[in-house]
Amino acid sequence: MTSNSAITQVLETDIWVKATWEEFLAFADDSAWEKGKFYYYQKHMMVEISPVGPLHGHQNSIISNVVIFFAKLRNIRIVQFTNTSFRKTGIGEFQPDLAYYIGSDLRVPPDDSNSPVNLNEYDPPNLVIEIGASSFNDDLGSKRLLYEDAGISEYWVERANTREVFAFAINGGGSGRIQESRVLPGLEIQLVEEALNRSQTQDDGEINPWLIQTFSQG
Repeated sequence: MTSNSAITQVLETDIWVKATWEEFLAFADDSAWEKGKFYYYQKHMMVEISPVGPLHGHQNSIISNVVIFFAKLRNIRIVQFTNTSFRKTGIGEFQPDLAYYIGSDLRVPPDDSNSPVNLNEYDPPNLVIEIGASSFNDDLGSKRLLYEDAGISEYWVERANTREVFAFAINGGGSGRIQESRVLPGLEIQLVEEALNRSQTQDDGEINPWLIQTFSQG
């Protein structure tokens, strides 16, 4: 059993702590922790409870616009989920900043429930994105392993402080760096970084028309 002191530690310091599935659910399904982001992997749990400020929030919206505009202008079917929990009962759970179902052959969960997406019933998203500053090392480490095992096709990590994007294609339980998206063919990762860097001197009313023009020319 996980001790109360260990659970307190994970809540205070955002670290992975050994826990049973039942112990994890006691926190994940408790409305008192509804602002936390919950992860469970290989019998360990982590809860991220750091406050989300404008750096994270704005960069989240910029990346979202890049993905949505690109898919729209290339006629690619896409469904976006923000801060949504995905759960495989008894095995694992993850709650990325952004998650996407891309293409027409996936079992996409309907938006008629506020419970975690049941991955025994629906497919996992094929693109997930984490935006991190203090969590960056974990985003590249344990979370990357979690997403490799979860059946995700592509994983992006954005280092919020430097606006760098690290993209990985996942295949056969392993992952490797890519410079162009596989699930959104033609979308270069460098362009995602350029959009993020433009936000330092331009507002959304300038960035979004640039994105549309750029994608329309491709």
